[in-house]
Formats: sequence, C-alpha cells, structure tokens
Amino acid sequence: MKAAYLETITLVERLHRQCLEIIKAELDRRGVRDLNNVQALIIYNIGEEELSVGELTHRGYYLGSNVSYNVKKMVENGYLIQERSLHDRRSFHVRASDKGLEIYRAISTLFDRQADELSGNQISEDALTEANQALKRLQQFWSTPAGLATRMTAA
Repeated sequence: MKAAYLETITLVERLHRQCLEIIKAELDRRGVRDLNNVQALIIYNIGEEELSVGELTHRGYYLGSNVSYNVKKMVENGYLIQERSLHDRRSFHVRASDKGLEIYRAISTLFDRQADELSGNQISEDALTEANQALKRLQQFWSTPAGLATRMTAA
C-alpha cells in the first residue's frame, strides 16, 4: 500500500507540473511574455466570475502569499481588475479584464482540445471518473481532522 500511495503523490505532483508546462507552451505560442503559467491558471480558475483573493486561497487553488503576489502582478499587467469590497473594506475582489478573458478563453480552448484528443484514443471518461473519485477520497483524507489526527499520532 505504501508504494502505491507514494506513487500517487509523485504522479499528482508531476501531473500538475506537466499541466503548467502545457499552459506555458500555449502562452509562448501566443507570444504572451508578461504572464506566467501559474498566473494563467489563476485566471482560468477565476474565469468570468468575481472572487476575493481569500476565496481563491480558500478554494485550495493557491497559497496565500503566492496569490497576493500573482494578483498584484496580473493587475499591474492588465489581466485582472481589482476592486475593494463594498461590504468589507479589508477585502479585495478580482475579475478578469478583457485581456484576462482572452487568456481564460485560450486556456479553456486548450483544455477542450486536449479533452477531445484524450477521449479519442487515450483514456475513457469512465477511467477519468474513477481516478477523480480516488483523488477526491485522498483529498478528503488529507483534509479531515480524523485523517490529520491519524497522521499526527503515527509520526
């Protein structure tokens, strides 16, 4: 079990890095030089919504300090619009600008293309659904107090 568990952890990390490399290649192909792959993924996850920086962090997409830095850079480069919350003056909301929406659509199209290619000859939707269910259970294990307590007492 331990070998399979460690392999899963390694694969998740590698898959994330490879996904970022694919996004970087798409940005390079489009000549985008003032946005990195992590920032493009943040824009993709914001999509057409308006979110607080705290919501991005809370959804588990990014670490807080990384989000703040990346949001600042994307605002400076015109990809995001940042506004102070009307209801909580300590909070800021961000949404994609027109320039950011172009990136969102480009990444969405990239993922659509990859999903089409994948379904054509690589992995079935059922296989992906099974993998997603297993990964969700692993995420739940890592994030529950019982799982944390088990990990802490075992150490």
